[in-house]
Amino acid sequence: MVIVSLVVRASEARAAERQAPPPSASQMRVFLDCDNCYADFLQSEIEFVNYVRDRTEAEVHVLITRAGTASGGIEFALAFIGRGRFDGVGETLKTVTENAATDDTIRRQIATAVRAGLLRYLTRDAVPPGLALEVKLGTEKDRPAVVGDRWDNWVFSLQGSAAFEGEESNRQRQIGVSVSADRITPDWKITLGGDIDQETEEFDLDEEEPVNVERSERDFNWLVVKALGEHWSLGAEGEVESSTFENTELAVAAAPAVEFNFFPYSQYTRRQLRAQYAVGVSSFRYYEETIYGKLEETRPNHELSLTLEQRERWGSIEATVEWSQYLHDLSKSQLEAAGEVSLRVARGLSVAAEVNASRIRDQLSIPARGATDEEILLRLRRLESGYEYSLSFNITYTFGSIFSSIVNPRFGQ
Repeated sequence: MVIVSLVVRASEARAAERQAPPPSASQMRVFLDCDNCYADFLQSEIEFVNYVRDRTEAEVHVLITRAGTASGGIEFALAFIGRGRFDGVGETLKTVTENAATDDTIRRQIATAVRAGLLRYLTRDAVPPGLALEVKLGTEKDRPAVVGDRWDNWVFSLQGSAAFEGEESNRQRQIGVSVSADRITPDWKITLGGDIDQETEEFDLDEEEPVNVERSERDFNWLVVKALGEHWSLGAEGEVESSTFENTELAVAAAPAVEFNFFPYSQYTRRQLRAQYAVGVSSFRYYEETIYGKLEETRPNHELSLTLEQRERWGSIEATVEWSQYLHDLSKSQLEAAGEVSLRVARGLSVAAEVNASRIRDQLSIPARGATDEEILLRLRRLESGYEYSLSFNITYTFGSIFSSIVNPRFGQ
């Protein structure tokens, strides 16, 4: 294995304050398309190209996506898409960071990948006379040998939190604990996770004794998946839960599932269209008698979902439709839809919309006695509802100079 560190330098450095006029049209124009990829750092470090703020002005569109790795690191996939004189020229590079990597290490690793990808375009016709390369090579012998992974690809995480807030007539305490264990390989995916949240709020209402309210949530979930090629996966998932908000003293659910991805899984950084079906059983024990006169019950159920994730030069789409149903009573079902669309409509104009909606017909745990005013105002109990929804829009229009390579950090960003 060869370790490469690549540095590309332009023949002339930019002025310290970057007050030079816009670069000439002969220089390569690049559009950086990413979220949380240290764009300011990339623009300040990679100076042999011009950066534009609109994709329609670019000759090279660099689309950077990210995904978490099994060990807690991040895999960055950089898709280089040629336009204009580079139309049809493209490739995808990947770089993986470690979970303990600092921000500086991560951003420099991304910068190295961007430089490597842009070199293909920079030298497509001829090597520029002012181009200087500095390549540092290392070999595996420069690093300590890895005898084996004593953890066998298992990654564990433990997190705790505490919050305290108060005023003269109100005090609030919140404590949380979260644990997880994951083992992810190309053929297997095993994830285990648990959460405990306890919230206590105390009110002084000019009475002899203060009013105390509590809300507790406990949850343990697991997932096991076996890869069956580029399109199919087989797995099982389950959950053990306790929630005062849901009137659930104990809920246990388990279901085998099968998933089909219409695109190859190897294209996950750009597009996925996954259909999943699961059938299983859920068992409940309630704190209070429900509106159906139950203190405990066991019900078979099934669930079908379709998920689309796609990111292209024109924007991105994320959408999920999920339908679930109890088999003992087919009228007890729920339909959920969620979507987010971000589109670059025209030069400088982009629109985004996010929607979430649910049709609810399967609330088995609603208490028969109803909820008190305090429980409603403080959201201590789930209320009976036939639907839920949320909708938001965003529109952005920018105009002016197409170049965006200047970074000025004064007074913060």
